[in-house]
Amino acid sequence: MNARYIARSPKIAARKLGDEMIVMSAVDSSLYTLNEVAAAIWQAADGRTPLETIVTDQVCEQFEISASEAMRDAEEFVSQLSTHGILLVSDQPIEIGGAR
Repeated sequence: MNARYIARSPKIAARKLGDEMIVMSAVDSSLYTLNEVAAAIWQAADGRTPLETIVTDQVCEQFEISASEAMRDAEEFVSQLSTHGILLVSDQPIEIGGAR
């Protein structure tokens, strides 16, 4: 399996509220509410860290979930948000201007 890298799109606005993250697309003004697990993935989406590492180091470490279940859920989450242009996905590290 090839590594997949994810990065937050520069065309969004996001704010953390408690354990959740609210994300708005600047393209169509749609709003997304990310639960605690999705917010952990979102915050780790720096374009340089492979998704599998994010799942292992963030999701499995913080939440009681098996690696296989967490990866399956993360893949679905990433697929949904990338369809809407909220997350960028690549098989190579992603460089975003101003990314930290």
